[in-house]
Amino acid sequence: MILVTGGAGYIGSHTLLRLMDAGHEPVTVDNLCYGHREAVLDGHFVHADLGDQQALGTLFESFPIEAVVHFAAFCYVGESVTSPDKYFNNNLVNGLNLLNVMLKAGVDKIIFSSSCAVYGEPQEIPIPETHPKNPINPYGLSKHFFEQILAAYNAAYGLKYVSLRYFNAAGADPKGGLGESHHPETHLIPLVLQTALGHRDEVRIFGSSYPTPDGTCVRDYVHVCDLAEAHVLALSYLLSGAESICLNLGTGSGYSVREVIELCQQICQKPIPHRDVEPRPGDPPELVASGDLARQVLKWNPHYSLEEIISTAWNWYQDPKF
Repeated sequence: MILVTGGAGYIGSHTLLRLMDAGHEPVTVDNLCYGHREAVLDGHFVHADLGDQQALGTLFESFPIEAVVHFAAFCYVGESVTSPDKYFNNNLVNGLNLLNVMLKAGVDKIIFSSSCAVYGEPQEIPIPETHPKNPINPYGLSKHFFEQILAAYNAAYGLKYVSLRYFNAAGADPKGGLGESHHPETHLIPLVLQTALGHRDEVRIFGSSYPTPDGTCVRDYVHVCDLAEAHVLALSYLLSGAESICLNLGTGSGYSVREVIELCQQICQKPIPHRDVEPRPGDPPELVASGDLARQVLKWNPHYSLEEIISTAWNWYQDPKF
């Protein structure tokens, strides 16, 4: 059985579906702080917090866990700046609780949900895994620190891991059962589509004079189902006895904020109000992944185009299930 922490969240719930499709039996643990119980469509569910060592211990005693896929984390960059204690306690202290219970239970394999935030301001584009790690906010620091903890546990205890550094996750399950539902919502594509539906007055474009072709920030958007597939491939990689590794998950193609808004307008077939505002501090002009290593090691190939990413998200937002 595979333990999925944070499996009631956006990427976790999509990965649960893919794990079941691949023949795995998942167990989800989630405190439902941000996740949705309705998003866990199958498998076992345990309502618990990773800070509760007793509950974790009972979970590992109750199920024959073979490996862990670890999504549970706080992920709002702005909030991490104003409340770093919240982020270090949840993302690091609770993560350590999980690792220590794993070791006690004899479970020695983990897939970690990391982030391109570990890199900070990019020094080269596309960004390779060897890029210097200079996170510029507590959220990115928490991901970077946990990767270092994993490396130390690997060296000391033989805990094997794959750390997957996401770029911009987006889109929804094409079958319509799952989608992106954050409260509050901070991601561009959901914000644009919610504006198209009249749930928001306008889209704010933070900065229009960056050194990019149209002056707005450029990002690498990856469909959530492609990310889910990468986790299943990473699990197979670890279960085969392979060595620990950190991998980028991105398409290698970047799209600007204006390009995203324009494509959303085409797909929604309506104008979407938007205006330029001052840039946010800490927003790099461009974040695009070099995904060559994941393709080489995992044989992972993202299938969804930006148009398909937006279309699946648009379908979800017109009839959200939660």
